Amino acid sequence: MTDLPTRSIDLKAVLSGSSPTVAKDDHSEGMSYLQSVPRRMVTLYLPLSIIVFVLLFPFYWMGLTAIKPDEQLIDLETYNPFWTWNPTFKHIYKLLFQSHYPLWLWNTMYVAVAATALSIFASVLAAYAIVRLRYRGAQWVGGLIFLSYLVPPSILFIPLATVVFQYGLFDSPMALILTYPTILIPFSTWLLMGYFKTIPYELEECALIDGASRWQILVKIVLPLAIPGLISAFIFCFTLCWNEFIYALTFLQSVQNKTVPVAIVNEFVDGDVYRWGSLMAGALAGSLPLVILYAFFVEHYVSAMTGAVKE
Repeated sequence: MTDLPTRSIDLKAVLSGSSPTVAKDDHSEGMSYLQSVPRRMVTLYLPLSIIVFVLLFPFYWMGLTAIKPDEQLIDLETYNPFWTWNPTFKHIYKLLFQSHYPLWLWNTMYVAVAATALSIFASVLAAYAIVRLRYRGAQWVGGLIFLSYLVPPSILFIPLATVVFQYGLFDSPMALILTYPTILIPFSTWLLMGYFKTIPYELEECALIDGASRWQILVKIVLPLAIPGLISAFIFCFTLCWNEFIYALTFLQSVQNKTVPVAIVNEFVDGDVYRWGSLMAGALAGSLPLVILYAFFVEHYVSAMTGAVKE
């Protein structure tokens, strides 16, 4: 079928009894202003270029600092601060083979995965109980859980340090695994509550009529439909655990037990001497696992959202 041109009729001519005049619709407005190259440059490419530059420049600066020789890091007036013609991998070699960085990376991964799994498990149970189990004061409980997330971690780490020391967990990764959920569970519970509310309750009623238990309903019906919420909560928890600094600085003292954010600051700063090459190499290498995981989970997040819309 060929597309017929859209026409409009003069309403005044129809009401006055005269023959109406047919006029073509004017499509010059709308999104047509993007057709010209100058306007497209100003309204589209220029803002995107500025945003990309602002977001990627810190990574470029970290990578450049990691491969610069020491004399170029110190003398910024003689050498070009934004480029180097004599790259060196001395700082990266020192980071990977002359320090405990692989062990620090393993500690960070171990703590982040364990704390995230524990937090997601507790958040799923709490969110489902608040949203689906009907009891008095359920909404107040959900509000109080979210309010606890607003308490700054800089206030909580002082009493938590006493508890950790009394239980003999000081200077141990278990101290972080058990304390991180205090700041992860409130927000994750609030986030999953919103996703659980979008799932039709009639599905659970039908399952209850067929004899399914609450645990079977949660595992086989609710969780598969709440995959976008679970992925979002996982990304939030894992990122916060990976980048957390205050608790790791307070609860860990041994070099072999430290995590990446704390270790690179403590081990590559000697008084007022900053080893910028190793510092930037450690920061860049520590951010790469998050970049890879984000790229992987964002793809699954979009596909899960598409499936939820189709349902």
